[in-house]
Amino acid sequence: QVQLVESGGGLVQAGGSLRLSCAASGRGFSSYVMGWFRQAPGKEREFVTAISRGGASTNYADNVKGRFTISRDNTKNTVYMQMNSLKPEDTAVYCCAADHRSSFDRSGRELDYDYWGQGTQVTVSS
Repeated sequence: QVQLVESGGGLVQAGGSLRLSCAASGRGFSSYVMGWFRQAPGKEREFVTAISRGGASTNYADNVKGRFTISRDNTKNTVYMQMNSLKPEDTAVYCCAADHRSSFDRSGRELDYDYWGQGTQVTVSS
């Protein structure tokens, strides 16, 4: 069992930056593929980015590529997402998720994730 708690959300102007963190409790953090998803009002939840168990591989949605960076520190049981050049369309609730079983090539598949955090709100003003 893994519990995930996100932090770092807030209100920022367009063009600004935020760094989200997701702290995991429980054992075996390094055995999980970690992902970030987001859900904007009135829209379905969408994949943002993911990182492999050891941190060597990453995967990004096209609409955040080059602006967002995912990283992890397995000694701190934490995954991070640095978000730069934020746009109003990035406004959403951002959730981290953990996938214990799947290979990394499935990291964009929401249904493969076993555990989810409650989310943190990111609001980007124009």
